[in-house]
Amino acid sequence: MSDQVQSAPESTSDDRLWALLAYIFAPLIPIVILLLEDKKNRPFIKSHNMQALVLGVVEWVINYLLSFIVIGCVTSILTLIYNIYLGIKANKGEVFEIPIITNFVRKQGWG
Repeated sequence: MSDQVQSAPESTSDDRLWALLAYIFAPLIPIVILLLEDKKNRPFIKSHNMQALVLGVVEWVINYLLSFIVIGCVTSILTLIYNIYLGIKANKGEVFEIPIITNFVRKQGWG
């Protein structure tokens, strides 16, 4: 899964931390961010939040469906590792594209 880096909006260390948490604890933290007025409109957080939310929901569905067979354990571990990787990239201040997810979020007008 290749990620393309885009120009990053200005971000504070707090913004980068929230983006990191959004990926690692997706989809729970992205929902919390949507409820926080001062966070949800920050450009850097906004660019990551909906991506993390949609990615988390997709991962939960895939992991649930595959949990009935042994491969579900493997996919759960792989999605956790991938989310940590994305969180670290976000914490470095990068804005990137997740194939399919980013395009879906943009077409919906969410990000």
